[in-house]
Amino acid sequence: MKFNAYLLSVALLFGANVLSAQSNIQKITAFRKANEQDIIKEYLKLVAIPDETNDSANVLLNAGYIKEMLVKRGISNAELLTSPSANPVVYGDVKVPGATKTIIFYAHYDGQPVNPKQWSPGLKPFEPVFITAPIEQGGHIIDYKPSDAIDPAWRLSGRASADDKAGVMCIVNAYDALVKSKLKPTYNIKFFFEGEEERGSTHLADFLAKYKSKLASDLWIICDGPRHVSGKKMVSFGVRGDINMALTIYGPKRPLHSGNYGNWAPNPGLMMAQLLAGMKDDNGHVTIKGFYDDVTPLSAREKEAISKIPAVEPALKKDLGVAEPEGGVRPLIEAIMLPTLNINGMASGNVGALAANVIPTKAEAMLDLRLVLGNDVERQVKKVTDYIKAKGYYITDKDPTDEERTKYGKIIKISHDAGYNAQRTPMDLPIAQSVITAIQSTVAYPLILTPSSGGSLPLFVFEKALGAKVITIPMVNYDSNQHAENENVKISYLWEGIETIAALMQMK
Repeated sequence: MKFNAYLLSVALLFGANVLSAQSNIQKITAFRKANEQDIIKEYLKLVAIPDETNDSANVLLNAGYIKEMLVKRGISNAELLTSPSANPVVYGDVKVPGATKTIIFYAHYDGQPVNPKQWSPGLKPFEPVFITAPIEQGGHIIDYKPSDAIDPAWRLSGRASADDKAGVMCIVNAYDALVKSKLKPTYNIKFFFEGEEERGSTHLADFLAKYKSKLASDLWIICDGPRHVSGKKMVSFGVRGDINMALTIYGPKRPLHSGNYGNWAPNPGLMMAQLLAGMKDDNGHVTIKGFYDDVTPLSAREKEAISKIPAVEPALKKDLGVAEPEGGVRPLIEAIMLPTLNINGMASGNVGALAANVIPTKAEAMLDLRLVLGNDVERQVKKVTDYIKAKGYYITDKDPTDEERTKYGKIIKISHDAGYNAQRTPMDLPIAQSVITAIQSTVAYPLILTPSSGGSLPLFVFEKALGAKVITIPMVNYDSNQHAENENVKISYLWEGIETIAALMQMK
C-alpha cells in the first residue's frame, strides 16, 4: 500500500495504531492474493444458487451453503435461526479472548426477482460469468478457466453478485484471512446473514425479539449498498426509511370505444396522470402539504461532512444520459438528505402493437416514498392520502361496488405495505470514530462520510429492539445494476471489501 503524504498526516494524528493497521492489511492482501482462485471458486458457486426472496426452496439452499462457509472457517457453532413463515438467518459467533466489546456483521443473501429475458445475450442471472465492463458500455464475456489469473478490473455478472452476496463473501473471507494470517480480532464477532431483506425484512423484528440475548452487541456493521460514485470507500451513518403505496383509479366497468365515448366517459389513465403530475413541481419538489415539515435537520458535524463530498453530477449526467432541468437541481448528496416521492410504475390500457382505441377500465400506479429521520411511515402516507382526498377522490381499500361507482365520480383504491422509518447514528460517537479510523487506514485518500445513504434498510429496528448502534459500510460499485438486469460487481471492490472488513474486525 502506497504511503503518501495523506497517510503520513493520518499516521501523525493517530500514531502507531494506524501504522500497525496498515501492516496488518498488507498481510490480509497477501493472503487474498495467495488464495483468490479458491475464494472466487466458492463465490461463483454461491452466486449460482437462485436466491429470489420468495423462492423458499432455493433460499434454504443459499442458507445452507453460507452456513457451511462459516463452518469451513472454524465457526463450528454456525446455525440457522428460524421464525414462523420467515426465511432463515444464518448466524455464527466468535468469542475472542480478552475482547470486551462485540460487533455484529450483517449482510443479506436473498435477491430481487428476475426476468431472464431482460438480461443481455449471453448473460443469465444464475450462471455467473466474468465480463470486461458493463455490457451496456461495450463490455464482453470473458472465456475464463479456473486456472486463469483473475484481473481485478473484471466484473462478475449475476443476480445478487453485488446486492448482497458480495457482503456475505467479504465478511466471511475477511475473518478467514485474519485467522489464517495469525492476526487476532479485537472484538467478539457475530455473523448475521438475513434471507428476506428484498421483501422488506418483514420478520426482522421477530428475529431480534426471539434471539435478543444472542444478538447483544456494541455495534452492527451493515455491509450493503454501493460505494460513492467516485469509487472511494464510504461510511454511511444512516439510511432512509421506505414505504410503497399502490393506487388504482377506476373508470367504466368495461372498455369503451374511444370515438363513441371519448368526450363523455371518464378516462382513468388521464385522471391518474393528472393526479400524479400535481404531486411535484418542475424542479422535483413535492407539493404535498407538510411533506418536508417533520424532517430532522442535519447537525453541524453532518453538514461539514457532506460539504466535503466531491461533486458527481457532471459524471452522472453523462453516464445516465440525462440533462439538468432549466431551473437547476440541488447536489445529489443534498437531495439524498430529503424525503422523496417516486413513481415506480404506471399502467392503463395497452401501448405499441397491442394499442387499441379504447377508454380503459382502470389506471394503476405504484409510489415509492423514501423517508428521512423525523418522518414517520403512517404520517407520510396520511399526507399523500389527504392530498388525494383534497383532489375530490373517494378513497377505498377495495374494488368499488356498483353503488359507489354511480355515487362518486372519482374513485381511488389505496393500499400500502408495512414500510419502516429512517435511522441515523451520530458521527461523533467514539465507536463511530473508531470505524472511520479503521477504514481510513486501508486507503490513501479521505473517506466519503455521509449522514445517510440514498437507499433504505430497516435499521431503525435494530435501535428499537436492541438499543444497538448501526453503521453501514457500502461494498460495491455504484453502477452494479442492483435490482436490475445485468447485475455485476467489480472484482477489485470485492478484494477491497475484504480489507475493509478485516480492518473493522481489528479496530481499536
